[in-house]
Amino acid sequence: MNDAYTKMLQQMMEQGQKMASAFMPGMETIDPKAFEKLFPAMPKDLLEMWFGKTFNPEGLDARTRFLVTIAAQTVLGPLGEPQLRVTIKNGLAAGATRREVAEVIWQMSMFGGLPATQKALEIAQSVFAETEESEK
Repeated sequence: MNDAYTKMLQQMMEQGQKMASAFMPGMETIDPKAFEKLFPAMPKDLLEMWFGKTFNPEGLDARTRFLVTIAAQTVLGPLGEPQLRVTIKNGLAAGATRREVAEVIWQMSMFGGLPATQKALEIAQSVFAETEESEK
């Protein structure tokens, strides 16, 4: 590798880490090296693919990205359920309102069907209740 290529990769990794931190504030404390034991190329490749090359820091804000992700996880139905709870929590923390989360889920009923929508709304309601408890 030449120096220009190495510098470009480093910049993409730094941009990826900034985007990951904006997406999930707790990411600063995660050591990507820990993942390398399971998947040697995963942290670098995923950060580069998802954030370094694909995501544009001047593009969608974190709130909007979470709402889009909530929509996708709703349509996935049972496959998206484990991640949906965390995504809703992070979306609220990024500035999405409960109404926006509910509207996004409801909008997906025409794509994912009513059972997937109902389950996603139940998950959202439980997250809303948890956030109310933690705010007291």
